[in-house]
Amino acid sequence: MKKKKLFNYSIFRRLIDYAKPYKSLVFLSFISTISLSLLSPLRPAIIGYMVDSFIVKEHNNTALLNWSLIVAAILVVEGILFFSRAYWSNLLAQNIIKDIRTRLFQKITSFKMRYFDKTPVGALVTRVVSDLEAVTDVFSSGLIEIIGNLISLTFILTLMFFANWQLSLMTLIPIPILLITTRLFARAMKNSFKMERKQVTRLNTFVQERINGMGLVQIFNRQQKEALQFKEINKKHRQAHLNAVWANSIFFPAVELLSSLSIAFLLIWGALMVEGKTNHDIKLMYGQIIAFTLWIYQLYRPIRMLADKFNILQRGMVRAERIFEIINLENNIQDNGTVKNANFDDKISFDNVSFAYKDSDYVIKNLSFSIKAGEMVAFVGATGAGKTTIVNLMARFYDYTHGEILIGQTPIKKIPLKHLRRNISIVLQDVFLFSDSIHNNITLGNKSISREKVIEASKAVGAFEFINSLPGGFDFKVGERGTVLSVGQRQLLSFIRAYLYNPHILILDEATSSIDSESEILIQHATAKLTKGRTSIVIAHRLSTIKSADKIIVLEHGEIKEIGSHKELIQKERSYYRKLYDKQFAL
Repeated sequence: MKKKKLFNYSIFRRLIDYAKPYKSLVFLSFISTISLSLLSPLRPAIIGYMVDSFIVKEHNNTALLNWSLIVAAILVVEGILFFSRAYWSNLLAQNIIKDIRTRLFQKITSFKMRYFDKTPVGALVTRVVSDLEAVTDVFSSGLIEIIGNLISLTFILTLMFFANWQLSLMTLIPIPILLITTRLFARAMKNSFKMERKQVTRLNTFVQERINGMGLVQIFNRQQKEALQFKEINKKHRQAHLNAVWANSIFFPAVELLSSLSIAFLLIWGALMVEGKTNHDIKLMYGQIIAFTLWIYQLYRPIRMLADKFNILQRGMVRAERIFEIINLENNIQDNGTVKNANFDDKISFDNVSFAYKDSDYVIKNLSFSIKAGEMVAFVGATGAGKTTIVNLMARFYDYTHGEILIGQTPIKKIPLKHLRRNISIVLQDVFLFSDSIHNNITLGNKSISREKVIEASKAVGAFEFINSLPGGFDFKVGERGTVLSVGQRQLLSFIRAYLYNPHILILDEATSSIDSESEILIQHATAKLTKGRTSIVIAHRLSTIKSADKIIVLEHGEIKEIGSHKELIQKERSYYRKLYDKQFAL
C-alpha cells in the first residue's frame, strides 16, 4: 500500500504560481516578516545586558533609562512591522484568491451540461466559497508566518548558543519530544481536515437541495424525516471538528508542559552553578538567566505557532486539492471553432446525428432532417423521445456522438461557441430568473440595451401591462428564481428577452406546457411575433399550439416516425401524430 504524503508539494507549488503576478506584495510581506523575526529575539539579549551592566555591575540609572527607551522603541517598531506583515500578506492573499476564484468560476461555466447533471449544486458552492476561504489563510496567516517563525527560531537558537552553549543544550532537552509530538499532531490534523472537508460538502449539498425543494418537503410532510437526516449529517460534521479540537486539546498543553520543563532545566542549571560561587559571581548570572527565560518563551511560541500555522497550511492544501480537481477537469465543451462568417439565415441540417448521455445508450439515433431558412418546424413525441436533446445539441450544451449538424454548409463545431449562441435564442419551459429587477432579468445586465428598448419589446410581446401593474414596474424585484411571479409571467419575460436579442434562430422548448389559458393566449401572441420571419424550432406538448408550423417532425425513441404539416399528418388515420392528437383532445 502506497504511503500517503503528509504534505502535497505539487499543490503547494501550484498555489505559489498564483503569487507570481504580485511579486511586490510578496517582497513587502517577506521584508516585514524577516525584520520582525530578527528584531524580537534581540530584546532578551538587550534586557540581559541591561541587568548585568547597569544593575549588577554598577547602578547607572541614566544608562538604564536610555536602554529602556531603546527597548520601548524596539517594541514600537515591532508593532509597526506586525501591522505591515498582516496588511501586505492579507492583501496578497485576497488578490491570489480573487484570481483563483475567477479562474474556477470561468472553468465551471465552461463545463458541459453533463457535469451539472452529476454534480450537486451544494458541492460546487462549497468549492467556490468555503474551500477558497480556507486557501486564503495559506497566504494571509499560514505560509508567511511559518517562514517568519522558522527565521525567528534559527536566530533565537543562534543567540542562545552564542551566549552559553552548555545552558542552551540543557534547556533544549525537551525539543526532540516536541518534534515527535508535532509530527503526530500534523498527521492527526490532516486526517481531521479531510473528514471536515467531506462533511462540509455533505452538509452544504443537503441544505441546498432541501431549501430548493422545500415545497416538496412540506407537501409530503417530510419535515421530521428530513430533520432526522439533517441531524445525522450535522452530527458527523460536528465530529469532524471535534477530532481537530481533540488533537489541539492534547498538543497545546503538551507544548506548555515542555516549555515549563525547559524553564525547570534552566533553574536546575542555575542551582548547580550557584554551588561554590561567590555572591558577585552569582549576581553576574542574573542577566543571563533572565535572557534565557525570555528566549525560552520566545522559542516555544514559534514552535507552537508553527504547528498551528502548519495546520492552516495543510487545511488549505486539502481544500486547494479539491479546487484544482475542478480546474484540471477536461469536461468543458471544446471551443475550437474559427468560422465566424457562417450564414445563420441558411438552412439547418442534421446529418445522421446520434447522441448518448451514457455510453451506447443512444437517446437519438441516425437523425437526419433539414430546416429551411425562415421555416417553423415543430418536434412532437412522448416523453423521452429526444425532443429536448435536439435543442441541447443545437446550442452545444452537449456534443453529439456521431454525424454532423450544419448551418448552411458549416458544421456547428467549427463555429465559435460565443458566435453560435449569439445567433440562437432558447425559451425554455422552466424559466430561470435571477434575484434582481425585471429590467436586469430581461437584459441580463447588458447596459447597451436601454429601458426604452425593453419597454418597446414588452409591448410587442404583449407583456407591458402586467409589468407596468407591478410595484416599481420594470424595477420590480422578482425574488429568488422569480418565485413571486406566476409561471406564465416568467415565461413572458423570457419571450421579451429573446425578442430583444433578435436571434437568427429561435428555439421554443415546451414554452406553453405549464401555464394557464389566459397566459397561453398571451404567449401564443408572443410566439407568433417572435417566429415571424426567422427560423424557428418549436418543441410542443400541446399540439394545438403547432398547427401553423410549416413542418412537424414526430419522434419516438430518438428516431423519426413521420414528417409533414399538421394537415397532412392529421389526415392519415393510422399516423402516429394522429394518435397523439386524438389522445390529447380526448382527455
